[in-house]
Amino acid sequence: MYDLIGDIHGYSIPLKRLLETLGYRESSGIWSHPDQRQVIFLGDFVDRGPHQVETVQIARAMVDAGTALAVMGNHEFNAVAWATPDPDNPGDHLRSHSDKNRGQHQAYLEQVGEGSELHREHIAWFKTLPLYLDLEGLRVVHACWHPSSIAALEGFLDERQRILPHAWPDLARKKGSGFEALETLLKGLEIPLPEGHKFHDKDGNPRHHIRTQWWELERLTYRDLAMVPAEAINDIPHTTIPEDVLPGYSGDKPLFVGHYWLTGTPKPLNRHIACLDYSIAGGHHRRNDPNKLCAYRWDGEQELTADNMVWVE
Repeated sequence: MYDLIGDIHGYSIPLKRLLETLGYRESSGIWSHPDQRQVIFLGDFVDRGPHQVETVQIARAMVDAGTALAVMGNHEFNAVAWATPDPDNPGDHLRSHSDKNRGQHQAYLEQVGEGSELHREHIAWFKTLPLYLDLEGLRVVHACWHPSSIAALEGFLDERQRILPHAWPDLARKKGSGFEALETLLKGLEIPLPEGHKFHDKDGNPRHHIRTQWWELERLTYRDLAMVPAEAINDIPHTTIPEDVLPGYSGDKPLFVGHYWLTGTPKPLNRHIACLDYSIAGGHHRRNDPNKLCAYRWDGEQELTADNMVWVE
């Protein structure tokens, strides 16, 4: 059975405490469980936290030893794109080295040593991470299980859902044919607002698309599902979203995601979907709601329960 762990972002000390809480023990640098349980990491190992190199080291050693599986997060994708020269634009990279992008990635680059042999090893390992797992009893993806996007990415991935070497430029460029599908799996589902509607993001830029709480089953208006700054919510129409716009989820297998920086007491999003990102890298601790590194202890159940959520603060 599996123990699924959400976004770590370089917080290796809470990771080790969580592994111990789940019953794993470290020997010769590899964490394993006496009952042969496996961890599944949901991606986002790097950026933000104080011990990013050790975090990658722990996860990579477990995957190599067969005591864990892992999927790619948007931060691993960005790390590869940052380090990969753009074959069509000499001197540029697949992820622009802008001040904004460097600011998001600087802590990792400083800790790993940009351009070092260790940095190159990390990038090579990130490239081996699949975009999703569709296992016998459960599914795992970093941000959104979206069947049409998964179908659109088929030609870009190998048989183990890893990005093919030649596909990186097309997936990384905004005008690439696979870019939107990749963004949906790693960052979540965006949908267009009805014509004539817009809101402004936290930087004041006008936006005509909203990121959605795509897992909701009942409250299906644009305003109900919009993930926008609080001050912009009244700009979002309270009209019903067309049924063909949201993917839904069949619920035939439990699904685990990360990415969404949730707060509060961990619990599944609904009977079939759990998000395991509870903002371990969320900055200063909130007195009544400390940041958490969260896991789900899955024992084969079809319907998910809050009783199986495990976390450290």
